[in-house]
Amino acid sequence: MLAAGSTAAGRTTATGESLADRLAAQLRQAGADDVRFAATLDEVTALVATATAPVLVTGTDLVAHTAVLRHLATSPVGPTVALVLGDPPVPGRAAVREERGQVVDAGPLDALDGDATGVFGGALRVGVDDLPTLAAAARAAADGPGSAVDRLFAGLAALGTLVFAQRVRLLVARRVESADELTAAEAAVTAVDEDRAELRLSVKEKDDFFSTYFVSTWSPYLVRLAARLRLTPTGVTVISVLFALAAAVLFGVGGRPALVGGAVLLYLGFVLDCVDGQLARYTRHFSAWGGWLDTMADRAKEYLVYAGLGFGVSHAGLGNGWALAIAAMTLQTVRHMTDTWYGVLHDEAARRPRATTGTSGGIGDRLNAASTRVQADTGSVSYWLKRTVVFPIGERWALIALTVALFNPLVSLIAVLVWGVLAFAYTGALRTLRARWMWVPVLDTVDTTLHRDDGPLARWLPVVRPMGPLTLAVIAALGPAVLLIAALWGGSPDGLRWAVPVALLVLLVGGLGAGAAHNGPLDWLVPAALRAAEYLFAIAVGVVGGVPGWLIFGYVFVLTVHHYDLTARLEKRQAAPPLHAATLGWEGRSALLALTAIVGVAGSGLATLGAYLLVIFVVSVVLAWFVRPARSARASVAPVGAGGAAPR
Repeated sequence: MLAAGSTAAGRTTATGESLADRLAAQLRQAGADDVRFAATLDEVTALVATATAPVLVTGTDLVAHTAVLRHLATSPVGPTVALVLGDPPVPGRAAVREERGQVVDAGPLDALDGDATGVFGGALRVGVDDLPTLAAAARAAADGPGSAVDRLFAGLAALGTLVFAQRVRLLVARRVESADELTAAEAAVTAVDEDRAELRLSVKEKDDFFSTYFVSTWSPYLVRLAARLRLTPTGVTVISVLFALAAAVLFGVGGRPALVGGAVLLYLGFVLDCVDGQLARYTRHFSAWGGWLDTMADRAKEYLVYAGLGFGVSHAGLGNGWALAIAAMTLQTVRHMTDTWYGVLHDEAARRPRATTGTSGGIGDRLNAASTRVQADTGSVSYWLKRTVVFPIGERWALIALTVALFNPLVSLIAVLVWGVLAFAYTGALRTLRARWMWVPVLDTVDTTLHRDDGPLARWLPVVRPMGPLTLAVIAALGPAVLLIAALWGGSPDGLRWAVPVALLVLLVGGLGAGAAHNGPLDWLVPAALRAAEYLFAIAVGVVGGVPGWLIFGYVFVLTVHHYDLTARLEKRQAAPPLHAATLGWEGRSALLALTAIVGVAGSGLATLGAYLLVIFVVSVVLAWFVRPARSARASVAPVGAGGAAPR
């Protein structure tokens, strides 16, 4: 806590204690192990020097629900988070410009050129890695006009620290200077039922249409029940997987009762999929493991349902259901890869000065402005159309449940593919135009080799820079695509078997861009293009080799699990999986499959390589999430909780 001479610090609250003492008690209730007062920013520098865990810093003019501080201390969005209020800025207080949940600018109101979207709420949590920057900001802002905590926050943002914004919404947080303001703020806090507000806050502020009107209207009741039963978010995630698995089995069984029952279970599974996140927000039980598991479980559930639908189509004699299921899974995975990287692109663009992200007046600028207007018009027809047309997970599960219950698995898979293709075309076209306008490279801000999923062979290939990595990745996908079309068209198996090496050579063209700079405006599409190339090649090898559809589906499913693990780690800012090098890279796996196809054992090759990758994945999960953390915990002797730290 930072006192810093606030005129409100010593004011007496309605309970008879000083405002500073009440804030100290609230910080302890919010999870702080050690609360200390600092009269100056020089003292803050000294305190931060001894901290070994995240630090909460507040001014002593803050009147708020304890839940506000608890949410700040436990926020999962990032290591450093600031409380941001919607109040109009006043002299001496730091104004804030926020984009996509990030504080992209902070300082006096006149310094933001009228672009302020809120005001600093006088409290922030600083992650361990950002503590040296916090100390530097405290030294730089030791003297100056205005509130010390505001100068500290503005200085931290000015030094380039990635700060996320924590909004208050249904709770109350106000900064006060006079006795009248204190009285009014306390009355506002008392007027709000804190627990009821927290339950409502467990629901996402902006969700998709189906989730908003057909799930979140009653899921909070399940959240409260789950909390009373002491279920964990991970436990709810596991239950939702079981519901989806049961639905997939019923879809495969077929028959009207089974299909209707599966549709009901699928809906309930999706409700539970929402409840696990809501329960985490309500109980403030966040963990990196839980977030990773939720991401992986979402994709596994959806693709198990596709498998059930595919089996159901084939079992009922309605057509080649496995081909449709493979197409749906491949399409959705490539879509998700583009979604992930476009999100990274957008975040990176928000952090950069506007003058360097492109020129104004073009179509990208107009599209960006139109998107911002629609997103701000919450609840309008255009708002819901924009959120629905992209085919989010709630709409996908609703479409599957309705079409299966009313028709059959064949109609369901076709509907998923048609809407998915249209959504992909829509989002792809608009994002391409906006990305060209923003002109922000993102792949060069991370480990490019990791997220391309390159193996040793790609790193040994020469670099062809003039064509660019995206062009090379697209060319790489063309060879497998042509081979697959020829195989589906009914080409000679013997002739196509010897066309596999040619397709492999075309595929390896994608490796010629591995060592090039990925700084083009559209190079964020490279990982998705390489995923498409590898999946198409594996499918083509399976078709040429006469491999059963279910085995091809299983192999591609294992590949998607591997790639979702990489993107989940990107979103959680984590390192590569422990055994990542053993996965051989997209080009190494494809070369092995080509060899098995040439010698006539494509089925054995897909089964063996798929089993190998699955074992590597499971062992990596155990090492990353259980063995290594346990070793670190035993080896750690550093004290925890110094410097007003929040619990980790």
